[in-house]
Amino acid sequence: MQEPDDAYIIKSNPIALRCKAMPAMQIFFKCNGEWVHQNEHVSEESMDESTGLKVREVFINVTRQQVEDFHGPEDYWCQCVAWSHLGTSKSRKASVRIAYLRKNFEQDPQGKEVPIEGMIVLHCRPPEGVPAAEVEWLKNEEPIDSNQDENIDTRADHNLIIRQARLSDSGNYTCMAANIVAKRRSMSATVVVYDKKPLHEIKPQNIENASDIALYSGLGAAVIAVAVLVVGITLYRRSQSEYGVDVIDSSALTGGFQTFNFKTVRQGNSLLLNSSMQPDLTVSRTYSGPICLQDPMDKELMTESSLFNPLSDIKVKVQSSFMVSLGVTERAEYHGKAHSGTFPHGNNRGFTTIHARNKTTYIQNLSSLSTRSELRTTGIFGHLGGRLVMPNTGVSLLIPHGAIPEESSWEIYLTISQGESSLQPEGTEVLLGPEVTCGPPDVTVTTPFALTIPHCAEVNSQHWNIHLKKRTQQGKWEEVMSMEEETTSCYCLLDPYACHILLDSFGTYALAGEPISDCAVKQLKVAVFGCMSCNSLDYNLRVYCMDNTPCAFQEVVSGERHQGGQLLEEPKLLHFKGNTFSLQISVLDIPPFLWRIKPFTACQEVPFSRVWCSNQQPLHCAFSLERYTPATTQLSCKICVRQVKGHEQILQIQTSILENERETITLFAREDSNFPTQTGPKAFKIPYSIRQRICATFDTPNAKGKDWQMLAQKNSINRNLSYFATQSSPSAVILDLWEARHQHDGDLDSLACALEEIGRTHSKISNITETQIEETDFSYSRQNGL
Repeated sequence: MQEPDDAYIIKSNPIALRCKAMPAMQIFFKCNGEWVHQNEHVSEESMDESTGLKVREVFINVTRQQVEDFHGPEDYWCQCVAWSHLGTSKSRKASVRIAYLRKNFEQDPQGKEVPIEGMIVLHCRPPEGVPAAEVEWLKNEEPIDSNQDENIDTRADHNLIIRQARLSDSGNYTCMAANIVAKRRSMSATVVVYDKKPLHEIKPQNIENASDIALYSGLGAAVIAVAVLVVGITLYRRSQSEYGVDVIDSSALTGGFQTFNFKTVRQGNSLLLNSSMQPDLTVSRTYSGPICLQDPMDKELMTESSLFNPLSDIKVKVQSSFMVSLGVTERAEYHGKAHSGTFPHGNNRGFTTIHARNKTTYIQNLSSLSTRSELRTTGIFGHLGGRLVMPNTGVSLLIPHGAIPEESSWEIYLTISQGESSLQPEGTEVLLGPEVTCGPPDVTVTTPFALTIPHCAEVNSQHWNIHLKKRTQQGKWEEVMSMEEETTSCYCLLDPYACHILLDSFGTYALAGEPISDCAVKQLKVAVFGCMSCNSLDYNLRVYCMDNTPCAFQEVVSGERHQGGQLLEEPKLLHFKGNTFSLQISVLDIPPFLWRIKPFTACQEVPFSRVWCSNQQPLHCAFSLERYTPATTQLSCKICVRQVKGHEQILQIQTSILENERETITLFAREDSNFPTQTGPKAFKIPYSIRQRICATFDTPNAKGKDWQMLAQKNSINRNLSYFATQSSPSAVILDLWEARHQHDGDLDSLACALEEIGRTHSKISNITETQIEETDFSYSRQNGL
């Protein structure tokens, strides 16, 4: 009566296969040649009124995990077999496949300029998907109906054909691909229909004359320069002949390589071991390589990376007078071979050592960021604990010492879901950060671990109600807690850009926020990328507005690298209010007679809902510029991004469209980007012996109230203290939270000051001498700046 149909699994939702037969005593499913267990069947019985025979209906659920675990020569399949007194009957085989839709189009439509009555063909090859995506074309964001316009054909292999171009056909065309999983938009293609020559074929006379003058002036200057150089060398050689030898400047032999050294003195930290000490950290560096001088007025751009990049050999020596005072007399010495454009591999730790205290990041070029299709990292952890970091995403996992039982070890993993999140916010909720999974789920920990997830909310309890949500094994999402809620199941601490969560079970988590007022603000990162188009005279600008989280920016960078895009300006922060007003993006101050912007693209407006409810999908607008002549290689303009009746940001673009002349825009990345896994004592900022003394001191209740509650208060932990009260060592959990919050800066000053204010450190900690601390403490104290 009913056979199972082919089905698709969407995200993590299981599907049901149904079978109905009459008359039937039993019905069972068989999948991939094996019988499905009886307990997994759900059956129902009814009576057929016309025949009086029994009708039996059975269904089973098939999960995504079952399909992924099947590795056979064909798709995952199931069929049902029915028994009756008449015999047996088998149904058709129903296949079950995991539905998906890739993010990138195999071919984006390209802009064109055509004369009136000319033919327009825009090609589009949608992303790979299961089931195959259906294609729809948009013109200026409105759907195109080829049934109402005989001049337009959209049936030919997803392409758009306009048989005879009209002036009204000018506009922005977008290819839209969709299947049961998601929708994808191609890059917009600008079509211009004219009844005269296109502007790039009209060369203004003054521009041609200016080009000729520049050419001949350059040739003349080159001839004069060569002549002066020859005369200068001749005179120099004659002046040196008085010594009876022919002397040549040694720098000419070494290609301009010279040796120079300098010293930098920086202020030391007041330390946890002895806060009265003021160490004098002297950094001495010797470089042998070409001297690359930059504008001394631009101090921020004259970074360590700009000095290191061109050097063939680097030797960095670091000596801390504080280490000498502790009896650690050896010097840390680092060597490395530099490569063009990047910092030497394996040399990052030495490079971090010579930064000032507030410089906890190092410069890293755009080209060296991760391009992996799956954001995933793993590490082996045991009883000593450690830290697992997803580079350049702001996501990390801290496993405390003793959380995993002795003589046990686990391969722990962190993953970040890319693309659209499986969490569909309810009502006015919006997703504020990435969907993060830590596992495996069957790991049992004896003390809470700390999961750090970045978010894009401007934290204010009067404007936001923020929730932590967890995905169940059935693929549903349920609320774990609200940030303002008092609970003993977990603890959440919101910092301006990240949320630190203490948990006792692994799983998939995400942060969702419900705006309480129109003043709720999402922080957006605005970035501009550029690249040449197929037409050598065209240049494309792409402006992205994404949630201000490192992982969102990482996804944009990866996509742009795939398209050959280059970052043109340092990204800026835009405060986007939940007041229902739209976002406007425009290009300003384009140089006249050198560039022009194509029609309909100078200013673009994005509806509020598309920005506010982005669900981790970066928003971007494309602008197409055209040069009047190939001789133009420099582009300067402004990109204005503003919310109507809200915040505005201006990005100043000054770049060369030629790759070999373009200055590289540097990005700041965390110092642990190349060290995603740290295990044992080196993963923690506080030495283990000191941590034990702090816990022993503050876990003991005191009549004056100077116990772990005071420790929490001094570290800005003021709510939901009942959570810590349920822990075997409240102080240890508080210190774990401190480690998670300070994984990049290691701000031991603040912790030392908190301990001193409580009044317990003078006799317990500050008198600790070097002989009381194990040698292992010194090794990672040096690494962490102690």
